[in-house]
Amino acid sequence: MIERFLAGFTARFLCNLAKLITGMRSFWQGEGPVPRLRVYYANHRSHVDFVLIWAALPPALRAQTRPVAGADYWLTSGPKRWLINKVLRAVLIDRRPERQGPDPVPLMAEAIRAGDSLIVFPEGTRNTGDALLPFKSGIYHLAQALPWVEFVPVWIDNLGRVMPKGAVIPIPLLCSLRFGHPITVAPDEAKDAFLARAREALIALAPPEA
Repeated sequence: MIERFLAGFTARFLCNLAKLITGMRSFWQGEGPVPRLRVYYANHRSHVDFVLIWAALPPALRAQTRPVAGADYWLTSGPKRWLINKVLRAVLIDRRPERQGPDPVPLMAEAIRAGDSLIVFPEGTRNTGDALLPFKSGIYHLAQALPWVEFVPVWIDNLGRVMPKGAVIPIPLLCSLRFGHPITVAPDEAKDAFLARAREALIALAPPEA
């Protein structure tokens, strides 16, 4: 009971802190946040990316949305383990090349079938450059496994400067999130075609200077 209270309090605190530091603004194209199973996929600039997406959702949807995160980073200390497991309820995957853990696609599919939406970063790692990195194939295989699930592109602008790689204290700057139109995999759509379409949908949300 106490742990559940602490987890809920910490979740609300993180969302309010993220909004305060970044002055976060959210823009939705077409249909806004709805109680529907979705995979939100975004560009990846820092370890707090998914907190912003999480904070942009209404509380009821936030409670049913889980980030997909790297076990190799989040399981390295007790506080990180508690935060990622109890507060954020992440789906943890092993990103190491010599991975011996479960295949991440069935793990993600299982979470969706259980009633949770997901937040994923198809670049696979944090991007410190200006150009979007090539997408990993995981979202295509997830879309193939669950073709009825909507994939919603989310462009996060300015967060790389708010929380640059290696930073401990964030730098207050205005940050925006742009949610695009949902896409779904087409019947018999090839992997490269789907990944290119998903990537283009995300790039289309970037401001001109990006």
